Amino acid sequence: MTDIRIVLIEDHDLTRLGLKAALQRVPDMTVVGEAANGARGLSLLETERPDIAIVDIGLPDIDGIELVERLRQNQSGLEGNPTRVLMLTMHDSEAAVMAAFAAGADSYCMKQTELDDLIVAVRETHEGNSWIDPAVASVVLRQVRKTPAGAMAIGNRTVSIEAIEPEFEQILESYPLTERELEILELIVGGCSNAEIAERSYITVGTVKTHVRSILNKLGVDDRTKAAVRALRSGLVT
Repeated sequence: MTDIRIVLIEDHDLTRLGLKAALQRVPDMTVVGEAANGARGLSLLETERPDIAIVDIGLPDIDGIELVERLRQNQSGLEGNPTRVLMLTMHDSEAAVMAAFAAGADSYCMKQTELDDLIVAVRETHEGNSWIDPAVASVVLRQVRKTPAGAMAIGNRTVSIEAIEPEFEQILESYPLTERELEILELIVGGCSNAEIAERSYITVGTVKTHVRSILNKLGVDDRTKAAVRALRSGLVT
């Protein structure tokens, strides 16, 4: 299997070096370049054409949103798979989240996220999925609630919102969500992290992860945000 090639664009040296060291330890990931500002980052992305760019939203020269906009302009018309962007940030405001996606970011991850979740985010993004940090999922879900049709417009892009398919309705009939799973699903919709769910539910993080896996399987989705969207669309959570 070919390694996932990653470029890190982050102005905080300790954060960048820490990310690099952590990702280099993952067997199928390779950091092929790093930059402390947007101009150097754009140059690296042009020469290396990595699979994934992890971009800080708050760069000192041009911010991460403008960097992504320029990257998408530079990539238009190029052959091959475009570099996918995982935005890394301290910001969880609605304006920042929606601006990032409107610019062309594929995924959005908070800097406070656990390393295991970051690795999942990188892999999901590489596979062509959008990974949204649970801490900002509520922002996206608010947009879903405002959208009457089964799609959500973000800038010039549209993200489809699928209802529960018949086969998964049958699974839910045979294996319905337990009362505890429904409680956890409501907290997921509210944007709570695993740690926050554990604290509120008085259970361990490991137990939360077990419940989340069960919820995803029953809803027929592969990430928490899709589970939350399906829960809202199907009326499981209001």
